[in-house]
Amino acid sequence: MAGGLQEVRDRISSVQNTMQITSAMKMVSAAKLRRAQDAITQMRPYAVKLQAMLANVSASLDQGEGVYSTQREVKKVLVIAITSNRGLCGAFNNNIVKLASKAIQDAKDAGQTCHVLPLGKKALDAANRLGWTKAEGYGQVATTLFDNLDFTNVSEVANKVMAQFVSGAYDEVVLAYNQFKNAAAQIATHEPFLPMLPEAVDQGAAVSTDYIFEPNKEEIVERMLPNALRVQLYKALLDSHAAEHGARMTAMHQATDNGGDLLRDLRITYNKARQASITTEILEIVAGSEALDG
Repeated sequence: MAGGLQEVRDRISSVQNTMQITSAMKMVSAAKLRRAQDAITQMRPYAVKLQAMLANVSASLDQGEGVYSTQREVKKVLVIAITSNRGLCGAFNNNIVKLASKAIQDAKDAGQTCHVLPLGKKALDAANRLGWTKAEGYGQVATTLFDNLDFTNVSEVANKVMAQFVSGAYDEVVLAYNQFKNAAAQIATHEPFLPMLPEAVDQGAAVSTDYIFEPNKEEIVERMLPNALRVQLYKALLDSHAAEHGARMTAMHQATDNGGDLLRDLRITYNKARQASITTEILEIVAGSEALDG
């Protein structure tokens, strides 16, 4: 029985240590979530307004008039899969891996060639594990982009994607990422990136407006579209970054609560075993005493 009590004590100590770690990780994620949430909430109105303007302006252009809105037969697809660099955030990364896997399978079923641009170490690990064909020319961006997540670094990635689309390396580019809703909810999102067509923009956000163009509509759109695409990718990364911390905070909160439940069960088990051990010892003493009296 003594060995059993020691085993339960060791388990209690282990659970207490784990709860300290998960509780600390929850607090760290909560602090990081505040900054990440502020970043996406400040960015989102600008991105939505820019998309609404382009929806109005692009709708008045003939289809395929701009190099970034050229719609052609889709033979090669690029899936940009955005995950985190670290785990311990519930189903956050697994949801994107499933979403990207579905997009890849859909492309293969349609007879298309599909490459993946993993942004985040977990996406890179999934690409290596599942045998995805990775896009070339991006170096170590999968593991370094989130180390310094700013518009300049994201723009470099967006520029390469746009250049590959214009050159014909890819006929279609899609994004797979977690959209931040709140600390407890993330929405796995699959949305088009290129070509950028009016029907690919949220029409509910667009309001019909007459604009005066100077020097001309085509030149303005050609200048606006690249910046809008950079903003779209940056917003997706900020969304994912905030969603990651929300998912990790929630996961660590649940882990801490589950640890507390397990700790209570272990203490009850320990007290019952200790009580049984004491009762056995008392019975042995009484039996020995009666034997001596007899």
